[in-house]
Amino acid sequence: MKHSTPTRPAGRARAGAAFGALLAVGALLAGCSGTGGGHASDARAPDARGGSAGTTAPVPPGQQEKRDRAAAPDYLSTFALDVDTASYGYARRVLGDGRLPSPETVRPEEFVNSFKQGYERPRGNGFSVSVDGARTGGGADDWSLLRVGLATRAADDTAVRPPAALTFVVDISGSMAETGRLDLVRTSLAHLTEQLRDDDSVALVTFSDEAETVFPMTALRGHRTDIREAVDSLRTASSTNVAAGVERGYDEAVQGRREGATNRVVLLSDALANTGETDADAILERIDSSRREYGITLFGVGVGSDYGDALMERLADKGDGNTTYVADETQARKVFVDQLPAHVDLRARDAKAQVEFDRETVQQFKLIGYENRAVADEDFRDDSVDGGEVGPGHTVTALYAVRLREGASGHVATATVRWLDPATREAHERTGSVETGAIDGALWNGSDERLQVAAAAAYFADILRGGTLPDTPGLSELASRTRKLAAETGDGSVSKLADAIDRAAGLKGAEPGARSAPAEGEMD
Repeated sequence: MKHSTPTRPAGRARAGAAFGALLAVGALLAGCSGTGGGHASDARAPDARGGSAGTTAPVPPGQQEKRDRAAAPDYLSTFALDVDTASYGYARRVLGDGRLPSPETVRPEEFVNSFKQGYERPRGNGFSVSVDGARTGGGADDWSLLRVGLATRAADDTAVRPPAALTFVVDISGSMAETGRLDLVRTSLAHLTEQLRDDDSVALVTFSDEAETVFPMTALRGHRTDIREAVDSLRTASSTNVAAGVERGYDEAVQGRREGATNRVVLLSDALANTGETDADAILERIDSSRREYGITLFGVGVGSDYGDALMERLADKGDGNTTYVADETQARKVFVDQLPAHVDLRARDAKAQVEFDRETVQQFKLIGYENRAVADEDFRDDSVDGGEVGPGHTVTALYAVRLREGASGHVATATVRWLDPATREAHERTGSVETGAIDGALWNGSDERLQVAAAAAYFADILRGGTLPDTPGLSELASRTRKLAAETGDGSVSKLADAIDRAAGLKGAEPGARSAPAEGEMD
């Protein structure tokens, strides 16, 4: 199905080289990326009189004229779609325990994608594309937030979705004995099995120092009681051999694979690997042919106050899937009941987005987050390069800090999403664009409420990881604005965001002041 292991790192290397040369001339938003390293979406736009040297990717027939007029590579931002939310869920858990999350566990896109955005949904399969924004500052050094919103059609009636073949891989290591870990896994699996249909199938694998198949792929019809009893009987053992569990889980998934069904491995763990192979790439290399040939995706569900975030996130990215974090029974019900279709079905495979900025109007841009999902610009239409898997009812939001040229007016950017149909593997694209008039309003004064929520989540993440986004409010101001948004939207999840910001403000003590963009050099 994919060849992501050899091609994607090479694509990143090409992107890094191109932007390394760019950043050697003049840095854009130095230090703005909390995870470090060059990012394919960081760019200082050349002067409007001429672009940087570079090549463009091969294009389909009939589109050459359009691409001849397109921006040079440094005007392009390309990334794989990401619907993960684990980073935000874990940050809330850590803050609730009275600690600040480690900066390396904070991924802004997962904070932003944890909140409803209200995008128009497409009528058919695939994506809708929405692009808007608002001004974040004032004066000559004026910045804007640009929002690219992608949405899939909501779930069909559960009676008409494809059947699911799910292999549960459950961590029963000693660390799962902590109150709220294995108990929460049992609760999550109970919710999930209650929601599945009789024609769905499940298998159960457990692992500690070794992996064991509790039962092979089994149809739920006539076996629900057996499955519940097996789940209730789970008990903790010794060390954590994630590699053994994942490998055995994929073996069972392949053996029990059902044609025409959604075949998925569901890993429930604190991901604190301490036995056997502990590197995500090496773990998945062992089952690479199975996941590529059979299209089996991985859904990672994290639990525990101590959580191997980096391992779980990498497993999901390399396993063509997504992650979430479950801290309590309320969240377990949300994931496995309310959001069940999004986790057992697919609307799109290998989905990527590319945003093309207009050199006549845009002076600088910075993609907020998605560092781990960067794709080389020339690989956008290379369907062998790994993208993201997206389920029904999902939304994906990408925020950019954008600085327009002084007095600029007209076209700002065009966003394109490309994906493969899950059944036919046929490639599709949709586009959307935005003009300067659509981003002229003030962010905190009358702009779309959901844009403000996305901004609050992004700014919060940026503060937690020590970033330097322009016009970021201090934590107290951000908490106040978010509390107001919670009242205006009536959205309990926004109220919880405000609570988390308040906790962070208390833990940080000294309030950071509003940030401004670093000093800039000449553009060409």
